[in-house]
Amino acid sequence: MLRWSFLDRHTDLGLLVLRVGIGAIFLFIHGLPRLVADSVAWSRVGRAVGYLGIDSGHAWWGLAAIVAMTAGAICLIVGFLHRPAALALTVTMGVATIWKFYPFGGWDAAAHPATMGVACLALLILGPGKYALDRG
Repeated sequence: MLRWSFLDRHTDLGLLVLRVGIGAIFLFIHGLPRLVADSVAWSRVGRAVGYLGIDSGHAWWGLAAIVAMTAGAICLIVGFLHRPAALALTVTMGVATIWKFYPFGGWDAAAHPATMGVACLALLILGPGKYALDRG
C-alpha cells in the first residue's frame, strides 16, 4: 500500500503550485485579456454588480474587478501582498458566482467562478507559504 505521508513535508511546495496555477489562470485567461480591452468589455464585467443592487458605474466596477484579477494574480504568483490579493479575488469571484448563477443557468454556469473563489479563500486562510516574497 502506498503511503502518502512523504508529501507532508512538501506543503509549501503545494502552496506554490496552487498560487502559481490559480494566479496564471487569473492573469492570462481572466485579467490581461480584459484589461487591454475597451470600456465596453469593462462594462460587461461590471454589470455583475447589478445583482447586488448597484445600477450605475458598471465600467468602473468592471475595471476594478479586472484590476483585482490582474494585479491579484501577479501578487499570488510571487507571493507578495498575498492575503489582500486573495481576499480581493475571493470577493470578485463571489460576485462573479452570483452573476453567473442567476441569469445563466444555476450551478453549471457558476461552477468555475465558485471554484476559483473557494481556491482563493483557501489561499487567504493558508497564507503564501515559505516560497513567497511575503513568507507567510
